[in-house]
Amino acid sequence: MTLPALINNTRNLQYKAGLQKAYSVLAQALERMNSEQGFIANQENYGMHQFAPALKKYLIQGKDCGNTNCQQNGTNDDVGLLLSKVYKTYNGYKGYNANFDEGQSILLNGMFLMIDNDGYNPICISVDINGYYKKPNRFGHDVFMFQIDNKTGKLIPMGTPGYRYPQNMYCSTTSTDSRNGFGCTLKALTDDNYFKNLPK
Repeated sequence: MTLPALINNTRNLQYKAGLQKAYSVLAQALERMNSEQGFIANQENYGMHQFAPALKKYLIQGKDCGNTNCQQNGTNDDVGLLLSKVYKTYNGYKGYNANFDEGQSILLNGMFLMIDNDGYNPICISVDINGYYKKPNRFGHDVFMFQIDNKTGKLIPMGTPGYRYPQNMYCSTTSTDSRNGFGCTLKALTDDNYFKNLPK
């Protein structure tokens, strides 16, 4: 195996392990949260800016960023605009289009969490498995999205049929949609060859 291929293979294994770890950490935190509070975590039970503080109690944080202040030391309050300068789509386009200003955290293991709870749609959690300051910062590569099921309060990998951001539309090598990559999580968790075939 050539050195570049070896480097790519090592990187891909790290991404896969990071995603599996993130899924486990978040799913367990939600299970404890649902069990201890006596009701399920969903947007009906948590209004805007109420879910993130509750979830953070069940995570081992290195830094609680509040709503936005993990980026550039909080010098820009427009988190959607700022993240669009950092994060790219699955196939490398700019124009990231999502608002994750419900709450953010850097976990003790370095993962960066972004939570979206607008009070109207199901709560979404995105995780940058190797941190905000480490590239490639691309959805479907080192950034993955989950949705909280409204009926069960469980963590659902985005791209699961019946949930927001279906895989066929939001995990494409050809799409120029600014949300492309949001729907890659299920495929990344279940397809053994997924990380070997990431678009450049």
